[in-house]
Amino acid sequence: MGRKKKQSYHPKQGNLVEYIYILIGSSFVAIGFNLFLLPNRIASGGVSGISTIFDALFGFEPAYVQWAFNIPLFIAGVIFLGKQFGIKTLIGTIFVPFVVYLTRNWEPATTDPLLGSLFGGIAIGLGLGIVFRGKASTGGTDLAAQIIHKYTGLSLGTCVALIDGLIVLAAAFVFDVERGLYALIGLYVTSKTIDIVQIGLGRSKMTMIITNKQQEIQEAILQEIDRGVTRLTAHGGFTNNERPVLMCVVDQTEFTKLKQLVRGIDPHAFVTVTDTSEVLGEGFKRA
Repeated sequence: MGRKKKQSYHPKQGNLVEYIYILIGSSFVAIGFNLFLLPNRIASGGVSGISTIFDALFGFEPAYVQWAFNIPLFIAGVIFLGKQFGIKTLIGTIFVPFVVYLTRNWEPATTDPLLGSLFGGIAIGLGLGIVFRGKASTGGTDLAAQIIHKYTGLSLGTCVALIDGLIVLAAAFVFDVERGLYALIGLYVTSKTIDIVQIGLGRSKMTMIITNKQQEIQEAILQEIDRGVTRLTAHGGFTNNERPVLMCVVDQTEFTKLKQLVRGIDPHAFVTVTDTSEVLGEGFKRA
């Protein structure tokens, strides 16, 4: 048999794909803003939320407001946090308001604020998740949060929550409390959608099995389910005797079969199960 030809990896191709992710993701963010959030006066955090408030109070073009905040925040990020953001984040920072401006005359997809907050949150989360896959961000208040985090010692999550919370509070004051509550819904949906884009819908189960019949269970899992098993060394807390632990990760569809195998071999086995969001490696997703 001939030797397999090695697959060549071109970094430039990877970079090009990442830039495409940034442009596509930024477009989703901008279109979601114009079709769902802006027409329903839902200011669910971020610079887009600020632009929604400014549009209602002063009639300022949202794209101009976003540029007016994004570009100085990017410069401040470079000054206070260093040059790690690079050209990718700059593209996201500029391109989102650009698409907001291009699509400013599109008809709203809905005038129902609940639907606007739900589908706007999905669109923004989908867009941001794609941008994050391109190893970039859309800048804005995330950069402000990182600066506050660096100089106050507050956690990054707390800083983001504080800034978004102030924007939602301002929206509740400018519009009404109900719009502020819709904005919170939009924020929640956005965060969950980002998780789905980043991690995926697939869920696996990680099992830890303590049994006196390690070899039989290990062989059954390997032969019947075709999954790998890792044997961990552990000691009983009460007896201090060595008790090997079998660790195995399976798909949700395989979990019932695994339980039946273990129960059939050792009804007294001690089994713990946890949900696993993402598994990389042989038999699962490639890293």
